Amino acid sequence: AVLAPSVRVMPPGEGIPAKYVAFSGIWGGRLDGMYDGKLAVLTISRSGNVTATYAWGDIADNKPGVADGEGKIFGNTLKLRRLPNGGDVSAVMQADGTLTVTYGLADRTYTGTFTKQ
Repeated sequence: AVLAPSVRVMPPGEGIPAKYVAFSGIWGGRLDGMYDGKLAVLTISRSGNVTATYAWGDIADNKPGVADGEGKIFGNTLKLRRLPNGGDVSAVMQADGTLTVTYGLADRTYTGTFTKQ
């Protein structure tokens, strides 16, 4: 999973709740222990709306790729709208500061722990 060098995280502005700010940044990990993934949370608004970029490596018969998306944080969960490749991404903030990321694609669900890069 490779993010373009042009991917830039914008520091969250003042007045954005700390529970949202925690999601900001570039996260990486493995889904099902074998598939690389990266989630870049680029911008966060006061209402919890986000812009993000998700990158994946080889996963099932889906070749590596990158997709830009938008979503929203609800409580401790960030949910992106369906990506152009049909993938669904959600990320749950854990007490230890990691994200449990779930990636759904073509009737399969992959899960893994992502850490801030």
